[in-house]
Amino acid sequence: MWLVDELAEQHIQQALREGEFDNLPGYGKPLQLDDDSAVPEDLRAGYRLLKNAGYLPAELQDRQDALRLSDLLQGIDEQDARHEDISARLRLLEIKLRQAGMSTDFLHHGYREQLQRRFGNGHKNG
Repeated sequence: MWLVDELAEQHIQQALREGEFDNLPGYGKPLQLDDDSAVPEDLRAGYRLLKNAGYLPAELQDRQDALRLSDLLQGIDEQDARHEDISARLRLLEIKLRQAGMSTDFLHHGYREQLQRRFGNGHKNG
């Protein structure tokens, strides 16, 4: 073990003994790890640093915006004047995400469930 690692470990153990970690947010709860499996392994550390600093890569920001617009659409009547504008913005974001090589299945999950309920589970022939 490197000297720096040993010193860091000693400080951590001392802080544990003195109870300095006892009142941290989330103490005693399981860690909620981010699913970064879609991010190439060599970019994960950089993306994590950017995320922790409050920045997202453009594709992830677009994904977040698409989810927000999708949620807005679900709460708006189709006759509402805003529906067409929001739908158009969502379609553009979906195209942009696909061009960046990202799947947009996350936008159609609710629709797929509705189709499965309508035609898959309750519909019987003969």
